[in-house]
Amino acid sequence: MNNIPQPGQQAPNFIALDQDDNQVSLTDFSDQWVVLYFYPKDDTPGCTVEAKDFTELSQEFNQLKAKILGVSTDSGKSHCRFINKHNLSITLLSDPEHHLAELYGAWRLKKFMGKEYMGVARSSFLISPDKIIVHTWSVVKPKNHAEQVLTKLRELSAN
Repeated sequence: MNNIPQPGQQAPNFIALDQDDNQVSLTDFSDQWVVLYFYPKDDTPGCTVEAKDFTELSQEFNQLKAKILGVSTDSGKSHCRFINKHNLSITLLSDPEHHLAELYGAWRLKKFMGKEYMGVARSSFLISPDKIIVHTWSVVKPKNHAEQVLTKLRELSAN
């Protein structure tokens, strides 16, 4: 796979703009777990399911000191519309040049209706407070994914 960071490796640092044009860096979350999830496009069926599920479970993630960061190539304006339309409570980062997706191996060759193209592959990373990748999901089905991540976080937090 495209250089997907593996568990045990240092999480690549990044700086990206959130939906409100604030700079967000991995180092901003020094005492927190980070759930970094990549998704193809705002307001599409699978991406909406995934974002709503993370929002629904956000209180439980907060209790475990985990920050949820969703990443797509969409603009901040698009993220704002998506957040407002679906009442999302998670932070969405814009990655228009797909630098962050490339850094995490989420920018991959995809196929749709017989055509091949490069795009964001749905994938997620659970990053410990000391910025080590502790779990990766390189192929994600949107339904119940937030619950899978929460289960893994609970397991790791208990240790």
